[in-house]
Amino acid sequence: MNTAFKGEHLLPGHLGQFFIVLAFGGALFSAICYYFAATDANKLDKTWLRMGRLGYWLNTLSVVGIGVCLFYIIYKGLFEYHYAWAHSSRSLPVYYIISSYWEGQEGSFWLWTFWQAVLGNILIWKAGSWERPVMAVISLSQALIASMLLGVNIFNVRIGSSPFILLRDAIEGPIFSRPNYMDYIKDGNGLNPLLQNYWMVIHPPTLFLGFASMVVPFAYGIAGLWKKRYKEWVQPAISYALFAVMVLGTGIIMGSFWAYESLNFGGYWAWDPVENASLIPWLTLIGAVHVMIVYKNSGHAYFTALLLTLISFVLVLYASFLTRSGILGETSVHAFTDLGMFWHLVIDVGVFFALMVVMIIVRWKELPISKKEEETYSREFWMFVGAVFLGLSCLQLVAYTSIPVWNKMFGTNIAPVEDKVTLYNTLQGAFAVVITLFIGFTQFLKYKKTDTGKFFITALVYLVFAVLLSAVLVYITGIYKLKFIFWLVMIGAVYALVANGKVLGDAFKGKYKLAGSAVAHIGFALLLVGALISAGTSKVVSQNTSGEQYSAEFAKANNPAENIMLYKNEPVKMGGYEVTYVGDSIALPNHYFKVDYKKRDASGKVTEEFVLKPNSQANRKMGLVSSPDTKHYLLHDLYTHVSMAPIKYDDELNGTAGDAGHGSEADDDKNYDPPVVHQTAVGDTIRFREGYMVLKALNSQAHVQNIALSGNDVAVGAQLEIVSHGKTYTTEPVFMIKNGNGFDFARKVEDIGLKVRLTKLLVKGQDARAEISVYQQPESKKQYIVMRAISFPYINFFWSGTIIMVIGFLLSIFRRNKEMKKS
Repeated sequence: MNTAFKGEHLLPGHLGQFFIVLAFGGALFSAICYYFAATDANKLDKTWLRMGRLGYWLNTLSVVGIGVCLFYIIYKGLFEYHYAWAHSSRSLPVYYIISSYWEGQEGSFWLWTFWQAVLGNILIWKAGSWERPVMAVISLSQALIASMLLGVNIFNVRIGSSPFILLRDAIEGPIFSRPNYMDYIKDGNGLNPLLQNYWMVIHPPTLFLGFASMVVPFAYGIAGLWKKRYKEWVQPAISYALFAVMVLGTGIIMGSFWAYESLNFGGYWAWDPVENASLIPWLTLIGAVHVMIVYKNSGHAYFTALLLTLISFVLVLYASFLTRSGILGETSVHAFTDLGMFWHLVIDVGVFFALMVVMIIVRWKELPISKKEEETYSREFWMFVGAVFLGLSCLQLVAYTSIPVWNKMFGTNIAPVEDKVTLYNTLQGAFAVVITLFIGFTQFLKYKKTDTGKFFITALVYLVFAVLLSAVLVYITGIYKLKFIFWLVMIGAVYALVANGKVLGDAFKGKYKLAGSAVAHIGFALLLVGALISAGTSKVVSQNTSGEQYSAEFAKANNPAENIMLYKNEPVKMGGYEVTYVGDSIALPNHYFKVDYKKRDASGKVTEEFVLKPNSQANRKMGLVSSPDTKHYLLHDLYTHVSMAPIKYDDELNGTAGDAGHGSEADDDKNYDPPVVHQTAVGDTIRFREGYMVLKALNSQAHVQNIALSGNDVAVGAQLEIVSHGKTYTTEPVFMIKNGNGFDFARKVEDIGLKVRLTKLLVKGQDARAEISVYQQPESKKQYIVMRAISFPYINFFWSGTIIMVIGFLLSIFRRNKEMKKS
């Protein structure tokens, strides 16, 4: 506890900062020791090797220590620390606290360095003769990432950003000069509502494991150049590259799942610069894997394999620069804000780019270049060409995504592309046509030389079959309404599917080593088919034909023609469904809206019924933040999200805004139209705007909670049955005479915006009559939501293709590991 500032807990922060410095020092020490251990002329290589391992193990323990300290701070709600205050709050459940752990840059850097520590230890165990040079590179990477967490100033230059900085050091304000400032910090800023999704618990760890894995094939490539083992590095690098491709691809698709389930743009991919930044190195490493296999089998394309392998990790670092430097702040909704590490990130990219370039230049004359040209009708030639097209695809993505970088570097003012989705879809669609055709016909080629006659016959037969099958799919799914380029993508994807289906069939006949690549290609082709159909032919179901614009502010971010208004308990016809907003529930911090869907046959009988629960938060900084809910069918999804709703801010739901009080009955009456008074007897019907009610009985035994009756006190309840919009409700307003004074106790039926009061008891002879006052909320105050619904046809092809592709990568990894053990 700090004596100057009451309530601070400084020990976990000091301990965490100590571990950061130790992690950086351990990684740097390890890199130096491994460097000397890998130097042939050094006679103390075994001593250096032991010290290199000790340094790396020290780094690993320190990284774990950082994680433990940071999690303790967040979990315990120690909001004197800026990271906990900025990214968490007391109301978050534990699984979202885990998400808040890596919401900020510092937490995501820790995640990266943690996975890299794990991979480094696996390499110490498994790399054998490659350990020294490979671990020298990985330890260097570990040191540079750890430096991002230092958060120290040296000669007025800030190095890194520490997650253990105190709130009073991060934010200026007079409150922080008070010794008891912690008395005013009741809660944290909370987690971004968009990240409060279970996918954000598992998507970032998977994505950053993919990023961390990219350093391993890079390290093998550099080690091969360094130690002049030009050919040997390819074999072990293939397995690690396949692992990196599999994990990073899975992480990217998990991000698509998150976007589909949490974001309200109506889809799973938007060509956002941050999305592109993760896709680019994935594509280049896929190209690298294929060309490494070409080199391993034929001895051709060595330099291309090396270049693509090395550049993939450099592009991961460049992606980190794009997303963390703040340079994409105006073009991406996902990028981090600038933490003052712009040049630090540039140096990180520059170090590894320079290492790559220098090593290639130094060893250029010794690189194994095949003097014999590849056969045109060979698998390796077309795999090489396919890898080149993947590189060109990435070049287009890099060029357009980096427009803010070019503007900053050269002082230009190039405007970002306005309709980026159409541009990317068209250009990347063209690349996809070529690549899928290659994936198809290369399956009929052999390494080194192929019987051209047999190749042409087989390839053309399958192509004709693919064209016919594609024509059927294009017609059935409605893709013919799209641009011609997407017809061609469908033909290419189906061709890849059927050609690799043949290979998979051969694998079942005994050629098992072909199974991995065939399954991965089939998965990729299915993914493309699913993306084409679901995104290209998705249909907005919630067509607004009323002409209602809702508001000018609403129209800025939404298309009013694609959003319908639902008043509570009032059914509306929508795209073959009868939809009804039936109620709400609150599970802090989310407000769930229950939307009942019904399908009826011609006779009016309900043939299908389900309830979707899209949710929203009213966030003071971000406005209404909504997450959709989806009904999953085998052949399509029905996606629903709320685009406007009159709900309370999340801090009001938490009670932090204070209790405004309930006010008097007269104040509450102002929320309703003037009452309509009815004098009625038991059995009579009272009609109102939303339905009718029947006075079923007058209950002379009524009571009001916490009010006891005595002597001549009387309490009578009017037992009412209310029917509105096909639903029946019961309520009982009470009239009481206590100590000679009359009181009435109103009852509300919130679902239909109704309040009723028993205001008088009228007696005429033996007939008892009651005076019932009926209050209705005005139309403008009725509970409502505005929602958007979209149908995504055949989207399961997209998701299943992802799973199949991952299985294919796993099979390929097992095969390559088996080959490596044999060699």
